[in-house]
Amino acid sequence: MDLNRSRSVKLNDGHVMPVLGFGTLAPDDVPKSKSGEATKVAIDVGFRHFDAAYIYQNEKEVGKAIREKIADGTVKREDIFYTTKLWTTFCRPELVRPALERSLKALQLDYVDLFIIHLPIAMKPGEELMPKDANGDFILETVDLCSTWAAMEKCKDAGLTKSIGVSNFNHKQLEMILNKPGLKYKPVCNQVECHPYLNQSKLLEFCKSKDIVLVAYSALGSQKNPGWVERDSPSLLEEPVLNAIAKKHNRSPGQVALRFQLQRGVVVLVKSFNQKRIKENFEVFNFELTPEDMKAIEGLNRNFRYFKLPFAVGHPHYPFSEEY
Repeated sequence: MDLNRSRSVKLNDGHVMPVLGFGTLAPDDVPKSKSGEATKVAIDVGFRHFDAAYIYQNEKEVGKAIREKIADGTVKREDIFYTTKLWTTFCRPELVRPALERSLKALQLDYVDLFIIHLPIAMKPGEELMPKDANGDFILETVDLCSTWAAMEKCKDAGLTKSIGVSNFNHKQLEMILNKPGLKYKPVCNQVECHPYLNQSKLLEFCKSKDIVLVAYSALGSQKNPGWVERDSPSLLEEPVLNAIAKKHNRSPGQVALRFQLQRGVVVLVKSFNQKRIKENFEVFNFELTPEDMKAIEGLNRNFRYFKLPFAVGHPHYPFSEEY
């Protein structure tokens, strides 16, 4: 990944993904319209990779923003790399294509650039995003992920998506897909939580050996969303080591955390709904961390996960029981 020359990486299917992506997930207290506004700001600033998902429930707004930026001549459709994700209630193979078609309809786009399995865990199908039983427990089910993958391959063949990948898979789950009899396409990426407190070095090494791109979410830690993240989680951006390196380079700790990922060959996602911060987050190509900086940041790893998916701990496909 030559960051000075190219700001994108070639995927194992020949398509190209920008190395810096804009995350479109809005906090619950932010109106959906803000996702559209932030998307437009991000395009104006220079972002071309947009990471979205059905579960975010704002693809209509994000799609409209992208289409308006295409209509006013700022970008062409082929300049934009748009990712959506297969939610857990659509993991049964017969539901995969209809799920993607739903996203396309909301977006009013003909295709997405990347369609990924959001989690290796399936939930009861239906209109509820997080189906619960009478006791308030989530209703999980077990689906053969290889059959889900075969349905993903068909979406690629149908031209509804250019590339297909996975998210939150451990190395054994990746192996299972890679060793699937009759595999037509390898996953192009595995999108996982990745930041200096959870640097995923073993999973990164494994993915590189299989020509699978590791894409980092929560690269700046996490805004402690009480539904998903424990309240007493450490704040990455307050980390003294990051702050010292940031001060040395006259940068923000966030810029340092993003640059760290880019220099180790990780595609990195970042989200913000603040105009100044969106601009700041894009300014990571015009400075370089030294080998000593990289080593110091690598030393921060403590295998700390913000997103532990507690509701799925008992599921046979729960991904985080494995070391990586």
